[in-house]
Amino acid sequence: MSDITGRTAARTMEQKFERTLFASRWLMAPMYLGLAVSLGMLTVIFIKEMAYYLPQVLEMSAEKMILVALTLIDLTLAANLLLIVMFSGYESFVSKFDLGEHEDRPGWMGKVDFGGLKMKLIASIVAISGIHLLKRFMEISDIDNAKTFGETELKWLVIIHLTFVISGVLMALMDWLQAKSYTSKK
Repeated sequence: MSDITGRTAARTMEQKFERTLFASRWLMAPMYLGLAVSLGMLTVIFIKEMAYYLPQVLEMSAEKMILVALTLIDLTLAANLLLIVMFSGYESFVSKFDLGEHEDRPGWMGKVDFGGLKMKLIASIVAISGIHLLKRFMEISDIDNAKTFGETELKWLVIIHLTFVISGVLMALMDWLQAKSYTSKK
């Protein structure tokens, strides 16, 4: 009789422990709320950039306008990245959104798993890095300016960008190999 009581007590304790661990996922919720605040901060910076450049638009050269557009695209991609991480991360690790079939619900919501989130993250990072690198290259108008701009800085920007690209390709390859190994086991 005591053996059965001992196993029951151990099982009850194990269930309480598991419920506590499962409930701990809610510790992530304030982090996702913090990302929402960051999204608001990015929006303020975007509006600030627009307010700064809008009065100058009639005096801007085409090159300067392209740099402004790239800056705004860069901020928008970073905001998209935050949104993807907020929604996908919350749904993957905390709780599902209870929005029903809301008309504004993005099509990808609820469909991006951890692997998809990882690929979206690296693709966004590569795009942001590429835009930053393009902006730096466009700021160089002549060779003399290029020397003062910083050959070493440009070299490191290219190396860092290529590192992001190679990392993305390797992550995609790992996901592909993992998916292939799952299908071959079935």
